[in-house]
Amino acid sequence: MVTLEPITAENVALFREVRLRALQDAPLAFGSTYARESQFSDEEWLQRVTRWSGESGIGYLAVEGGHGCGIAGVLLEREDGACANLVSMWVAPTHRKCGTGRLLVNEIADWSRQRGVHVMRLMVTSSNEPAMQFYQRLGFSRTGRTEPYPNDPALIEYEMSKVIR
Repeated sequence: MVTLEPITAENVALFREVRLRALQDAPLAFGSTYARESQFSDEEWLQRVTRWSGESGIGYLAVEGGHGCGIAGVLLEREDGACANLVSMWVAPTHRKCGTGRLLVNEIADWSRQRGVHVMRLMVTSSNEPAMQFYQRLGFSRTGRTEPYPNDPALIEYEMSKVIR
């Protein structure tokens, strides 16, 4: 059974392992790269944990049998506390279409709602049609806002949002 754990200093090694697997599995889904993050020091990984401490954001690991099978985070927008950004979403291929992604997004939405967030946003690359369909099934829709994908300006990122009252 898949459970969710907040990302903390105690599970930072598992966080690192899952994040690096995500970057290898879906290199066009993130604003960073495996080459970059695999060089992070232990201190840099702990700084990420601090960013997701539960004050202005939180991250969750999906875990089954002691193994990480998914990850997602959310960051509150500094300018508009009623909005939050879903980031770093990934589910292992073995756990896709099994409810793990929905579990992660629902937990992120619950955390956000408790902090007064009304709208959750995310960015998804134009080449990631399965992710767009997943988010649409969860009630997200494209806003019309786009921007170049940071790792390959030939690709576009679409903004999607969902009201989470």
